Amino acid sequence: MTVSDEKYATSQSLPIVLLRARERVMGPLRNMLADADVTEQQWRVLRVLDEEGALDPTTIADHAVLLLPSLTRILQKLEEKGFVTRARDQEDRRRQIIEITATGRALLAENLDQSRTILDEFRAKMGAGQYDELLTLLNELCRLED
Repeated sequence: MTVSDEKYATSQSLPIVLLRARERVMGPLRNMLADADVTEQQWRVLRVLDEEGALDPTTIADHAVLLLPSLTRILQKLEEKGFVTRARDQEDRRRQIIEITATGRALLAENLDQSRTILDEFRAKMGAGQYDELLTLLNELCRLED
């Protein structure tokens, strides 16, 4: 086995291919997010809160694929922009609950069509069947146990 074996080439490396695919998809989305003055991470947090309702930071970090220390800074920025609010959990006063605001929902709504258009273009280029199969396979990969 050598480093240059086709089986081990970077074009066949799952981590590298996933990174390349992520960059290909995120490029156009980053432009949209820059125009909306939010980061990718902020957008993910807002999407999670919009879809799932008020959550504690640990759950948000898990669902938005973020490290908890990073989420702390992200939530601070989102709160400063008026996109989220924080409140103490009524049952466990040590725990915070984060909720998206009407302003945060408005930001998502303002950019939803453009976001969908970008993703629909990828779906059209790949073909609906392949696109859906890719999502299915990636979700299966995410569910694999260690």
